[in-house]
Amino acid sequence: MGDPSQLTRSRETRCDSCTRITPSYDIVNYGSIEGGYRHLCSQCFNKEVAEMAGLTGFENAKFEPVGLVDSTGEVHEFHFRTHLFGTGVALDAFELCGGHPAGYKFQIIGDPEEDLLVLLGRLIEKMRRALSTKHLTDGEHGLQIAEQRVVRGRIEWDDASDGRVPLLVIDGREIGWDEFGRMLMSFEGWQFKLSIADKSEEL
Repeated sequence: MGDPSQLTRSRETRCDSCTRITPSYDIVNYGSIEGGYRHLCSQCFNKEVAEMAGLTGFENAKFEPVGLVDSTGEVHEFHFRTHLFGTGVALDAFELCGGHPAGYKFQIIGDPEEDLLVLLGRLIEKMRRALSTKHLTDGEHGLQIAEQRVVRGRIEWDDASDGRVPLLVIDGREIGWDEFGRMLMSFEGWQFKLSIADKSEEL
């Protein structure tokens, strides 16, 4: 079937199935080149995928936003999105900025027959562990890598460089490649290890 879940970029879109006006981050372009695409909200998308996969017991739950505190006491509000993909279900958590997902983003993969509340509980525990650590600190020369010398983050597209180099999201903050390079130069002559993992995995 290919990947049906290309998210649209407009702020709001009408679902072609239930006709509800839905935030763009909760809309999926579902279909194929041959048959055309429809804009479906995640609820309608999951319903159709469940019917195709014969998952009669799948509960299409919708979760309210949750506020979690990081290691500095700052509260981060997370929104949730559930996507069924046949053999599994992905539960995403993300912050919003200007109506679009930004900042911290988390994902966990589970069995579609699993209780989604249990999956949500595991995701929140994963989020709390991540929020409990700061990888960057503000020093007299600007942002620096923290004392533990471990940096975890996310690789994103950087419009400013037309995608030639990545934009990093560390501690929920957007960090340009040049800025991160400046931080690394504090460790000139040192070794490093780069580990890349799927967004559903825990580093």
